[in-house]
Amino acid sequence: MARGDAALTRALRLLALAALPLGVVAVFFVLPVGAMLVRGLAPDGQLDPGGLLEVLGRDRTGRVLWFTVWSAALGTLLSLLLGLPVAYVLFRLAVPGARVLRALTLVPFVLPTVVVGAAFRALLGEGGLLAFLGWDGTPAAIVAALVFFNVSVVVRVVGGAWAGLDPRSEQAAAALGASPVRVLLTVTLPALRSALASAAAVVFLFCSTAFGVVLTLGGLRYATVETEIYLLTRAFDLPAAACLSLVQVVTVVALLALLGRLRGRAHGAVPVDRVPPRPRRPRRGDVPALVVTGLVVLATALPIAGLAAASFRVRGAWTLANYRALDEPGVTTALDVPVLTALRNSLQVAVDATWMALLLGLLVALVVTRRARTRPERVVRGLLDGFFMLPLGVSAVVLGFGLLVTVARPPLALRDEPLLVPLVQALVALPLVVRTLVPVLAGIDDRQRQAAASLGASPARTLLVVDLPVVWRPLLAAAGFAFATSLGEFGATSFLSRPDHPTLPVVIGRLLGSPGTTGAQSNPGMAMAAAVVLAATVTVVVLAVERLRVPSVGAV
Repeated sequence: MARGDAALTRALRLLALAALPLGVVAVFFVLPVGAMLVRGLAPDGQLDPGGLLEVLGRDRTGRVLWFTVWSAALGTLLSLLLGLPVAYVLFRLAVPGARVLRALTLVPFVLPTVVVGAAFRALLGEGGLLAFLGWDGTPAAIVAALVFFNVSVVVRVVGGAWAGLDPRSEQAAAALGASPVRVLLTVTLPALRSALASAAAVVFLFCSTAFGVVLTLGGLRYATVETEIYLLTRAFDLPAAACLSLVQVVTVVALLALLGRLRGRAHGAVPVDRVPPRPRRPRRGDVPALVVTGLVVLATALPIAGLAAASFRVRGAWTLANYRALDEPGVTTALDVPVLTALRNSLQVAVDATWMALLLGLLVALVVTRRARTRPERVVRGLLDGFFMLPLGVSAVVLGFGLLVTVARPPLALRDEPLLVPLVQALVALPLVVRTLVPVLAGIDDRQRQAAASLGASPARTLLVVDLPVVWRPLLAAAGFAFATSLGEFGATSFLSRPDHPTLPVVIGRLLGSPGTTGAQSNPGMAMAAAVVLAATVTVVVLAVERLRVPSVGAV
């Protein structure tokens, strides 16, 4: 009985530590999404199973589900295959400009999806640099854009873990005669299993919930569940939209259950070295990875270069008019504020969203990586781990619409609260922060915490002297991810931002939605110029984070 009481006490302690993030996610995610689902599935207060079956039985629903699954799976596979060598080169090898390249690989992740869709159309369409491929209007263009976005996720999550991997196991295998490929397959990849599983889950969820890219490149012919929910919501077919949202949630839960089985604590943790190994010089065997990295950087640069070129064009002529108009109020009827004012709004929101995401994410990561001695603890930890990944797999359209329904009236009349948008963006970034921190925290030998406790250290002191020195660098990487995610978030923010206080992605979306020319500049050209400013801003921020990643402070 005493043992059962102790197990229950430890499980309750886990829940107490997770109380703050649980409360935030429950109020600002579960409640609005639940309200949206109830409105769609039970508009008259009574669930209609026949309506659900009718939506699932539609031919278009079947095509949408199949396209979502196979395009997301292929996008995830290609992102892993390309991101793995890039992570190795940028985090384990001493290559010139590694910090700059790490920052540049994150730029696609922050660009609004509608802008990237437009950039790919310009690149692959008639007259584009890659028009000879014949990919315009095909699934190949959509998958290429998904990989363009998500390679950076693999590079950051896997590279952050790889940078602090204890090299002695690899060195021992090589000394016993194992080839580099055998060392990679039998030593390195198993050690990175947790990080790889985390990255794959996040990328699959991002691919399956891609919105702007699929809508721009696929139109009505190639739709994913995310874009179909948007189209159904615009057509006021809320029952069908709610049905597909429910499919999304069920798919995410199933994926998270699979991830939990793949990422066992004993075998999936990253064995971190408290003194991070120094990057070594490239060798002859690193040439394939270097070539892949060069190709990925080039492929990343092409759409961004096309974006920059479009920002300098008006009526076929080269001009700076689009940039001059960014700080001119009233230059176009599509905007209520100058673009640079929107950039300041975005930076302010991103700062708030980042500290919120880091606070919540660190608490969640600490909870789900603590050693589970009993079955109740393992169950609670597994449920919490999956619960906090849910925001990645639910449509931003559903979340934004649900928030409008729930926060616009009492008892949650928070529509005009300045922290509402940052809080929602923090929820969007929360799974990324958790997935970045969990593999590293799980790799800390629990005996170090036990030794600190036996010497009289309090739990807070143990956290400072054992966990923080190891998690310092991935915490900075997570901050960069959260900041970038906030800067580029468009879906839910488009529902919640006030007309007089828009973020930059919302402004870009408005400009792209108002084609035409006003004076010396064009609205799409201004959108491209604003996107270039956004990309430059996130590059500077990530470079600053890279400069703060002092090698002598902790491991990954």
